[in-house]
Amino acid sequence: MDLQTRKIEFVQEFLKLQSEEVISRFEKILRKEKGNSKQENFKPMSIEEFNSRIDQSINDSKNGRLISSSELKSKIEEWN
Repeated sequence: MDLQTRKIEFVQEFLKLQSEEVISRFEKILRKEKGNSKQENFKPMSIEEFNSRIDQSINDSKNGRLISSSELKSKIEEWN
């Protein structure tokens, strides 16, 4: 099956979807994939921005605004 036929079949199946949650997932995937194709527009952050983010992270840690890796892993597992 060629790419054009696969895309048509995909769109036909997509149009049959009734679940807003499933459509939201497809939207997220599409945004992510479109974002990956725009990497040529990627600009690295400045040293000032980098240092500012480090300072903010240290501040968040000192003030208890963080999550353990095990908590994060549990939350991620709930996504599925």
